[in-house]
Amino acid sequence: MSRTIIDVYALQTVPPSNLNRDDTGSPKTAVYGGVRRARVSSQAWKRAIRLAFAGLLDRSQLGERTKRVGESLAARIRALDPSLTDEAASALAADVFVAGGLAKPAKKKTDAKDVESDYLMFLSHRQLDNLATAALEAHRAGTGLDKAQFKALVNSDHSVDVAMFGRMVADLADINVDAACQVSHAISVHAVDNEFDYFTAVDDRKADAAETGAGMIGTIEFNSSTLYRYATIDVDALHRTLGDAAATRAAVEAFLTAFARSMPTGKQNTFAHRTLPDAVLVRVRDTQPINLVGAFETPIRETHTAGRIELAAAALAAHTVAVESAYGERPTGSWVTQVGDKTAVLADLGKAVTLSELVTGVGEQVSVALGQPA
Repeated sequence: MSRTIIDVYALQTVPPSNLNRDDTGSPKTAVYGGVRRARVSSQAWKRAIRLAFAGLLDRSQLGERTKRVGESLAARIRALDPSLTDEAASALAADVFVAGGLAKPAKKKTDAKDVESDYLMFLSHRQLDNLATAALEAHRAGTGLDKAQFKALVNSDHSVDVAMFGRMVADLADINVDAACQVSHAISVHAVDNEFDYFTAVDDRKADAAETGAGMIGTIEFNSSTLYRYATIDVDALHRTLGDAAATRAAVEAFLTAFARSMPTGKQNTFAHRTLPDAVLVRVRDTQPINLVGAFETPIRETHTAGRIELAAAALAAHTVAVESAYGERPTGSWVTQVGDKTAVLADLGKAVTLSELVTGVGEQVSVALGQPA
């Protein structure tokens, strides 16, 4: 059976930063190839991508992930019928999630803020709107939603972010959504040692020159790195969830743009670490996803004639050719967006284009693969 798989690779240099902290406040790391690497978790970058979607897609194409599902639904019910009191809207919202099996019946008057799930619920805005409409209709008819109706409403009109990243509800597996996209943890292509920034802050009201000393002192841990990033999209799975070829293409294009332009915001005000990738490589395949992280199993070591990004690009290009030759892989499409000539070697793997041209090119191939005109 023919498949359409989109593999996205990026090399991105970030300055001193703490993009993604562990429970002690230290930058996350991982051991790979026998050395410690900088690491940014997939969850952190997926969150950044989801936030970037807001500027790329209409609100109706997106979802909301929250424990405060009752509050969200009650607000929609009130918007549809302003004659309802807050208490009545809250009660209707609670009834919806009781019917769905995700909440227990209230023993007293319900406030929407009390209707919380035990975990983050990921529902599309359209699903929440549909639930609000159904709740009002059932209320006016003197009936209530049943579990079958609830499941039907939350299993249709999926948003792009739900389709991309999936939804798991342990208490109601029937409404789970398999993720069409997988994002790897970004790791540095070289070894890193975390460093500490010792800082002091001056108290502006200490005007007396005799009163010396800082108003505050502290330390912040950081590192700097050239990161290898990877994500893959199963276009067929995405299409099955969204149910529409045009929506699938729009989702892919939004993801590619957001993947390249997003950045986790950890300690951003402290380090101003916003950068764009030095290179983005996209390979469209009809076989399976291929993570090319093996290019960096031997850590990159800069020389007096070549820096990390140049050597990383050469390693990625060589490893790509080696893996695809060994396994007979023949990508059905390939594009490269690069900054300057340090990553020029990657242009041998695909057409060198701007990011917008890359996004359009991949989008056109997705349309064709789904039987639509480019």
